[in-house]
Amino acid sequence: MQVDEDAVRDVIKRLRRAEGQIRGIIGMLEEGRECAEVVTQLAAVSRALDRAGFKIIASGLQQCIAGQNGDDRRASLEQMEKLFLSLA
Repeated sequence: MQVDEDAVRDVIKRLRRAEGQIRGIIGMLEEGRECAEVVTQLAAVSRALDRAGFKIIASGLQQCIAGQNGDDRRASLEQMEKLFLSLA
C-alpha cells in the first residue's frame, strides 16, 4: 500500500502532537494530577491516534481504487477493510 505524500505529512503532524500530549500525560501522572484530567487527556490522544490511522487507511483505499482492477482490487479492499476494523 502506498500512502499519499500529503497524507503522510498530515499523519506525521498528528503523531507529533500526540507524542507531545503523551509527554504531558506522563508529567500529569508524575505530578499526581486528578484521575479525570489524566483520563480526559488519554482519550484525546487515543482519538488523535485513531484519526492518524484512519487517514493512512483512507489514503491507501484511494490508491487501491485508482490503481487496480478485478481480483487485485478486491483483495486490496479487503485488506483495507481489515485495517479499518482493527482501528474501530
